[in-house]
Amino acid sequence: MSVTNPSVSLTVRKTSTAGKFRAFFKTVRKYWVFYIMMLPAIIILVINNYIPMLGTIIAFKDVNYQKGILASDWVGLDNFKYLFATDTATRMIRNTLAYNTAFILLTLVISVAFAVMFNEMRNRLLSKFHQSAMFLPYFLSWVVVSYLVYGFLSTDHGFVNKTLLPFFGMQPIEWYSDAKYWPVILILVKLWKEIGYTTVIYMAGILGIDHEYYEAALIDGATKWQQIRKITIPLIAPVIIVMTLLQIGRIFNADFGLFFQVTRNAGALYSTTQVIDTYVYQTFLAIGDIGMSSAAGLVQSIVGFLLIFLANLLVRRISKEDALF
Repeated sequence: MSVTNPSVSLTVRKTSTAGKFRAFFKTVRKYWVFYIMMLPAIIILVINNYIPMLGTIIAFKDVNYQKGILASDWVGLDNFKYLFATDTATRMIRNTLAYNTAFILLTLVISVAFAVMFNEMRNRLLSKFHQSAMFLPYFLSWVVVSYLVYGFLSTDHGFVNKTLLPFFGMQPIEWYSDAKYWPVILILVKLWKEIGYTTVIYMAGILGIDHEYYEAALIDGATKWQQIRKITIPLIAPVIIVMTLLQIGRIFNADFGLFFQVTRNAGALYSTTQVIDTYVYQTFLAIGDIGMSSAAGLVQSIVGFLLIFLANLLVRRISKEDALF
């Protein structure tokens, strides 16, 4: 029977810790220039992302501006109960998840398809033109986009009602009063505005693929479709996974500009256009209840974190090399 000397074990631990510190400071001395270059970004990250996290206590308080945030009364989970207690809450959660799921799937498929098509275009100048034209809407604000949509869908002067529908012998439609059309409209507008951004990212991934793979495939008699399935898609899979994981992390967050500005906040459309962010704005921020607003934001953040973690865990089980962390 062997007996371990506690003093020897403590000495070993101290030595190991001291060795780690020496190795750390040696690394800092060696790469100090790079750490100095990182410092501004780290400071901005701490100020903008970590210090504001202290504000999560607001989600558990009934904020009284006279008492101040710290002295306000604790209400526990009451703010969260109200967020999920009504039929409206169920509707806006359903809308948020349904729209974001559609955005994720359609953006992935269409972006990859466009990236592959641009890569296969023989005329490089024409390819660059199409990429630029597709990327341009991404830089437009939702306010500008909302007026563009209104120019098409306005009841009295819109292009669709005044030109397109009469051409097909159809009657004008009250677009901002009929909610059934808006799931399709919102998805089309979202894709039109932001598909160029993800397409450019996937295009960059495709351009990084070594052409020797395609040359070898041609020698073996592979068709263009086989090259896409067996070479292009597998080699840009890490980019696809990272982009998808980032989008999954925001599946509980809605694009406020899309659902508030583009719909012009029309009450008649709430059944299909009201999402978590617009619900929080209309119900809590408009009346100044920042406690319930913060509770909604905290729920969105926690759900996003858990979804990214679980999705990444699934990816790790399939392929560790492609996992985000």
